[in-house]
Amino acid sequence: MRFEFATAGRIFFGPGTLGDAGAMASGLGRCALIVCGSNSSRARPLLSRVEAAGLKCCVFETPGEPTIGHITNGVNQAREFGCDIVIGFGGGSVIDSAKAIAGLATNAGDIFNYLEVIGKGKPLTLPGLTCIAIPTTAGTGAEVTRNAVLASPDRREKVSLRSPFLLPRVAIVDPELTYQLPPAWTAFTGLDALTQLIEPYVSIRANPIADAFCIEGISRAARSLQRAFDHGEDRAAREGMALASLLGGLALANSGLGAVHGFAAPIGGMFAAPHGAICAALLPHVMEINVRALRERVTAGDALLRYDRVAALLTGKREAGARDGINWVTELCDRLQVPRLRTYGVTENDLALLVKKAAQASSMKANPIVLTNEELTEVLQAAW
Repeated sequence: MRFEFATAGRIFFGPGTLGDAGAMASGLGRCALIVCGSNSSRARPLLSRVEAAGLKCCVFETPGEPTIGHITNGVNQAREFGCDIVIGFGGGSVIDSAKAIAGLATNAGDIFNYLEVIGKGKPLTLPGLTCIAIPTTAGTGAEVTRNAVLASPDRREKVSLRSPFLLPRVAIVDPELTYQLPPAWTAFTGLDALTQLIEPYVSIRANPIADAFCIEGISRAARSLQRAFDHGEDRAAREGMALASLLGGLALANSGLGAVHGFAAPIGGMFAAPHGAICAALLPHVMEINVRALRERVTAGDALLRYDRVAALLTGKREAGARDGINWVTELCDRLQVPRLRTYGVTENDLALLVKKAAQASSMKANPIVLTNEELTEVLQAAW
């Protein structure tokens, strides 16, 4: 057995930890680029703390999922203002933007030199600017991962910038920042978190350290997500989902993902659909097809036993099997009102191209079994 485990330099978790952001930043830099969402007023509590700690600050807004052009603008702003620290404050798109800007600000050349799929895929050669990641949603776990997903609208592609240098120096996970998430976004981000706990656990790259995070995270998500959706002010549920998201990020960064995320990148690149909503629409159907394919074609390995273990964690029943887990996830998606893929403009004519792109996606390589094109098509048809 051989494996590697890497994560952010320091992780601070708990209600109120945002209050420590200024002190942490002051020891790491002098001029900060604050990367936030389109409503920068939400970042004022952070901005005031960082400025009170003596740092100069400038703000860079990320309106939606980051594009390659947008990141280039952010890199230029960081360089122009002489920033030596980048602080991402927002959802997964904002955190990915912050990581990408921090990594590219110190590495010369065109961004396409470093992008996968549509670029040259060259490695970053220099450490990036110091990056602090502060998530305000409970879903992506981007605060502890080493890639940033960027969109190329003209190519209708979403691709990754990937490097160990993208791991944030500090991750601050404050569940209080998620209290105001609307129910729909609680559902989408929460189901993304659940997906990022299940897929690494059944991945062909699973390892004992990541397994421990998955087991704890699945259990917490199972008892917290519905409550957070129904009662956004439920502090215990919000804390449970914030921790589940963090644990999912730790797991996926070291064990990989699977077919859900193999589909999520091409669908997200071609259609204006939230990443979490795509994952939510696909998760029960990928579980179904994976389990069936494993039963039909695999005689060795423990992937099916792992799906049984997932089912036990989700249902709270020790004797539960994989079918029980699939049913539990299907019913949860129904209760959380997850839209079908057609809601976002996906048509039946798009399915063949999506299957072709998904089969080549990096996330698909860690799926517990290689799915045929017919099986991949079946997944999309079920989610459509």
